[in-house]
Amino acid sequence: MRLIASAAVLAAGALLTACATTGAGGGAAPSFDAARLSEHVRVLSDDSFEGRGIATPAEEKVIRYLSEQYAAAGFQPGGENGGWTQAVTLNRFTASNIRAGFSVGGETIPVTQGQQMVISTRLPGRQVRLTDTPLVFVGYGIDAPERQWNDFKDVDVRGKIIVVLVNDADFEQPELNTFGGRAMTYYGRWTYKYEEAARKGAAGVIIVHETAPASYGWATVNNSWSGAQFDIVRQNAAAERVPMESWIQRDLAVDLFRRAGQDFDALKVAARSRDFRPVELAGVTFNGTFDVATNQVTTHNVIARLPGTTHPDETILYTGHWDHIGMGEPDADGDRIFNGAVDNATGTAGLIELARAFGAGPRPQRSIVMVSFTAEESGLLGSEYYAANPIYPLETTVGGFNIDSMNVYGRVTRYGITGFGQSDLDERIGALVEAQGRTIQPDANPASGGYFRSDHFPLAKRGVPMTYGGSTGDFRDEPIAAREANRSEYGRSRYHQAADEWSPDWDLSGQIEDLQVLYEAGSALANSRDWPQWKSGSEFGPARAASAAQRR
Repeated sequence: MRLIASAAVLAAGALLTACATTGAGGGAAPSFDAARLSEHVRVLSDDSFEGRGIATPAEEKVIRYLSEQYAAAGFQPGGENGGWTQAVTLNRFTASNIRAGFSVGGETIPVTQGQQMVISTRLPGRQVRLTDTPLVFVGYGIDAPERQWNDFKDVDVRGKIIVVLVNDADFEQPELNTFGGRAMTYYGRWTYKYEEAARKGAAGVIIVHETAPASYGWATVNNSWSGAQFDIVRQNAAAERVPMESWIQRDLAVDLFRRAGQDFDALKVAARSRDFRPVELAGVTFNGTFDVATNQVTTHNVIARLPGTTHPDETILYTGHWDHIGMGEPDADGDRIFNGAVDNATGTAGLIELARAFGAGPRPQRSIVMVSFTAEESGLLGSEYYAANPIYPLETTVGGFNIDSMNVYGRVTRYGITGFGQSDLDERIGALVEAQGRTIQPDANPASGGYFRSDHFPLAKRGVPMTYGGSTGDFRDEPIAAREANRSEYGRSRYHQAADEWSPDWDLSGQIEDLQVLYEAGSALANSRDWPQWKSGSEFGPARAASAAQRR
């Protein structure tokens, strides 16, 4: 498909080229070219890349394109053995022949994969068989001793299926402030709920889907969990994974609770209290069998490095994921390629052009490393692998900037920082944003748990100060109503859908403002002796403090 430079793209490029700011080194900050950014996204989200599924033929195309672009930007291979990549070995789990349903008082209620339920597993084996397995509602499925909270109490759920709510107890009633108010904690993430279930010995988990607390609709659940699932290779997977991981539509859950003599909405309210106790769904059992094909696959992080002049052993990270969902079932229009243009070809394009900016300017004192992570859509697995097996020591990684799903709708009034208040990177970013005439938005949607949903998190939880943010707020240029409608429509109809495709009509002027901020912040750190700090009270501070002697 030929690149068509729209008026919006060309105008954005002209505007930002004319408005180059003073750089951290005293010269002119680099301008970012909208047409070049758009072209990267067009290529990476083209149908020929087949949705950038990991461990598919498309992966080789992605690696080739990224390594060529990083090399053209003046960066060196930054991966293993002098190459551009870091190999990430994963288990791939494919469930098939799924037959499932609930038994209630002699009646069978069958379910269809993708409709009433989505069933998957990340536990190696040949088959999962659950027969007349009892269900226990355990509220939000949280055991948090430091908050004096235990949804399980003394109830033994070994061999049972636990039914849990999305998010944590403060979402519905933030004034309780047990889990930090409306901002989701890690306890609210689906990953935590599955992990805690395994620790308790449960046979399976059913998460009741509700759009508001999940922050995404049922289509996203179906598209994300109905296909092959991935996990890092674990020494004792049975201790960390349950046989069945699943989601259920709210309406069916309400009906099952009713048949068990329970009121779903009343139990939701009760689950907001520390005094909540698990409730067995009397007379309701689950029956299900499915085959599991397990095989190991190797996928790759793509890593590029610009060595620093005086402190090359100290690293500034820029990160973003290259992968998307790949191929799925056809949508209503017959499209089965999940192109992932916004998510996250835009962030990948941003990394390439940031590399170009650093490569074209004076060589920084500290090293700049670009990491295009794999397997983000499978549960942050590429970043988890890197954080556990870093190419560049985390102790001397100064900090980093994560990029995911950049703004394609025009200039806005604010810059949102996800996880605002965690580190002093907030203030460093804030000063640059204010110089553009914008303001900082502290976590535009904290209830969505975005801080735990992108590739900075595995690094942050190991102590590396990481920031993650981007455009938010009101649009500054007409037609404002149309821009608002397009932005809303993406979240409603395109996120994790086959319709997330490149458009020649995007306005990348807001994206370019964000890239200028990220470049300036990283450049300032790369040419200083500063070490960003976690703020008092951050749960990530202790991990960083343990290695303080290695930084000088």
